[in-house]
Amino acid sequence: MLEKFERYPLTFDGPTPVEYLPRMTEALGGKVEIWAKRDDCNSGLALGGNKLRKLEYIIPDAIASNADTLVSIGGVQSNHTRMVAAVAAKIGMKCRLVQESWVPHEDAVYDRVGNILLTRLMGADSRIVDEGFDIGIRKSWEDAMQAVRDEGGKPYGIPAGASVHKFGGLGYVGFAEEVCAQEADLGIKFDYIVVCVVTGSTQAGMIVGFAADDRAEGVIGIDASGIPEQTRAQVRQIVDSTAELVELGRVVRDDEIVINPDYAYPAYGVPSQETNEAIRFAARTEAMITDPVYEGKSMQGMMDLVKKGFFPEGSKVLYAHLGGAPALNGYSYTYRNG
Repeated sequence: MLEKFERYPLTFDGPTPVEYLPRMTEALGGKVEIWAKRDDCNSGLALGGNKLRKLEYIIPDAIASNADTLVSIGGVQSNHTRMVAAVAAKIGMKCRLVQESWVPHEDAVYDRVGNILLTRLMGADSRIVDEGFDIGIRKSWEDAMQAVRDEGGKPYGIPAGASVHKFGGLGYVGFAEEVCAQEADLGIKFDYIVVCVVTGSTQAGMIVGFAADDRAEGVIGIDASGIPEQTRAQVRQIVDSTAELVELGRVVRDDEIVINPDYAYPAYGVPSQETNEAIRFAARTEAMITDPVYEGKSMQGMMDLVKKGFFPEGSKVLYAHLGGAPALNGYSYTYRNG
């Protein structure tokens, strides 16, 4: 479905690895097979992650616009802004970033390590703004673009998570197509794909991609936003626009958009005790590093759903690892003893 769209290569050639997780499978009772698709290992650009799949389809438009500055927004420990900074450095553009105070977290080094440290290291103009969490279009982001214009530059705006950009869902349509090809090579079929959802385009792209094979309802979104109604509405919007863009040929049904809101507590970016246990579990069974904001919560959700019997015995569950490990550094006190 993506042949007609220009792609700027930012990830390693070929599909990201799919691996069976035997120790995790055994530790969760052995009745459900746990696999992972490692989009955290997808690039040599600043530790990679899911945002690069999205940016590969956005950057050609940025280049064609003759922009000289990529302008984006995220939280202080945003994976997305790290990736925008990386891409700007790679293609030789300037980068202006708004880092809003989305997370009520007070670790002493929170704003000096992890994602924001890497972002600054790559030369981005990163400015912390005292505004609360929201997944929609932000005035601070629009103001940053106007500031670039006022300084004589030409900005190219990339919204939070690259999600409500016209091409924001395309990368994860490609993910779905990639999984289908890997299934054919492996001689297996995954019954469920578990993925974290906040700004929406990662899950939305997967839904559209798997809808082409009539299996979108198997994509289980684990909400980490704490505002599930707004997140669902945004996923719905991105699903519809992406389906039209790739000419899916049908409307994606509401029941094909599955978002579980049970694991986002206590707030966006704040790990619960159960999230922390999930992070340690993944690290100690498979040396797979997850973070407190996204992957820890989707890991927590997957573990709990397995334990509750949500997945029928014999199911093959694919955990979509989207990256984000640098954010762990911002929570160093929490994990100081492991």
